[in-house]
Amino acid sequence: MIDKRPFAGLGGADHGWLKAKHHFSFANYYDPQRMGWGNLRVWNDDEIAPNSGFPPHPHADMEIITYVRQGAITHQDSLGNKGRTEAGDVQVMSAGSGIRHAEYNLEPDATRIFQIWIEPNSAGGEPTWGAKPFPKADRAGRFVTLASGIPGDEDALPIRTDGRVLGATLKAGESADYQLSPDRHAYLVPAVGAVEVNGVRLDARDGAAISGEPRLTVTALEDAEVILVDAA
Repeated sequence: MIDKRPFAGLGGADHGWLKAKHHFSFANYYDPQRMGWGNLRVWNDDEIAPNSGFPPHPHADMEIITYVRQGAITHQDSLGNKGRTEAGDVQVMSAGSGIRHAEYNLEPDATRIFQIWIEPNSAGGEPTWGAKPFPKADRAGRFVTLASGIPGDEDALPIRTDGRVLGATLKAGESADYQLSPDRHAYLVPAVGAVEVNGVRLDARDGAAISGEPRLTVTALEDAEVILVDAA
């Protein structure tokens, strides 16, 4: 089953400094049919204006993964962590028992991100933050795991959940495959470019909620950058 969710039909909000689209219910957007997908709870498509951002605010009991599509995001939190994450790279925050953080676009141009929230395996625990570069050339023509709580994914940023976030960069005509267990939930979004997923076309920033598909074949109809979540 592949449930296509066109970008134009997503919920969202325009706060001036922030233009947001929500693949799932979030903030003032509520759709009882889109409360999550497995343990994937949030997928926000955010555009942040230059010299603006999210002031300090709290989180708890959530694994928060930020994939930077364009520009850069600058992070600061109550643990003393500071970092700037550039386009193509990833940061993760395990909110654990509680953390406050701020996320700013200090760049001269708009920053565009995917922010993905996955429910943790258990509540509490010490909060953590980390970031890592993932060169697009390293994921050319194949899926590479960016963040994961699944044993064996040692090269990925660690998260405390039964799930993984993957990325692939495909030239027009290239395909990449991914094996999906029958009890898993996948959610796929092309950050750039149009693709076909098992024959279903997705344009840039469309979403696809996937289950019951043992093998995903993603074929680029044009040069594309794809993000996939494999959730419990």
